[in-house]
Amino acid sequence: MHSTDIAQVDPGELIACPQCDALYRARMPGHGERATCARCHTVLIAPRKRAGMIIIALAAAQLILVLGAVWFPFLKISRQGFVNNATLLDAALSFTGGPLLVLSLAVTALIVLVPLARAILTIYVLGPLVFDRPAPPGALRLFAMSEEMRPWSMAEIFALGCAVALVKVADLAHLSFGPAFWMFAGLVFLTVIHDRWMCRWSVWQALEHGYGARRDKATA
Repeated sequence: MHSTDIAQVDPGELIACPQCDALYRARMPGHGERATCARCHTVLIAPRKRAGMIIIALAAAQLILVLGAVWFPFLKISRQGFVNNATLLDAALSFTGGPLLVLSLAVTALIVLVPLARAILTIYVLGPLVFDRPAPPGALRLFAMSEEMRPWSMAEIFALGCAVALVKVADLAHLSFGPAFWMFAGLVFLTVIHDRWMCRWSVWQALEHGYGARRDKATA
């Protein structure tokens, strides 16, 4: 789009590519279609039928997995008759003294609190829309907050760090994975699916114009 055209278009009708910042007029694609950036081929708009219900189901599953991963044992370590079970919080809060306490709290927030908050906000914002109800109070601000937290949800980074640490510890003791380990692995997988499935432009349109998900077949 030329700069002369941009000045004549309502900013609310524009969409920017998140990768290369190219601007386009935002239009809802037809059934089975998606809008991509002509410069870098990033998907900009990809509405899917019944996507809202699928995203809510994914968020509910994430919520359950986060709570389960915190509650159940994450890892069992045994050596020469001594056995110790560690939960996810035990691993995240392993440093509780001095300035490292701040680091421990930050790790806990990034791997537990942020995914938990995003799952709750997704259900709160999209739930009414899926059932053709008006957007809940503060939906725009809360969805924006959820999107701002997305880069800080680092469950997959923690999983990678655990994998590296376990390789080094495996020669020193016998390790076995607890239920929380598999729940956390499932959480990482569902988070990736959730972020790839959601069409954020469709969600913004639904929230700003106040229509439900079924009416337009996709809010996410």
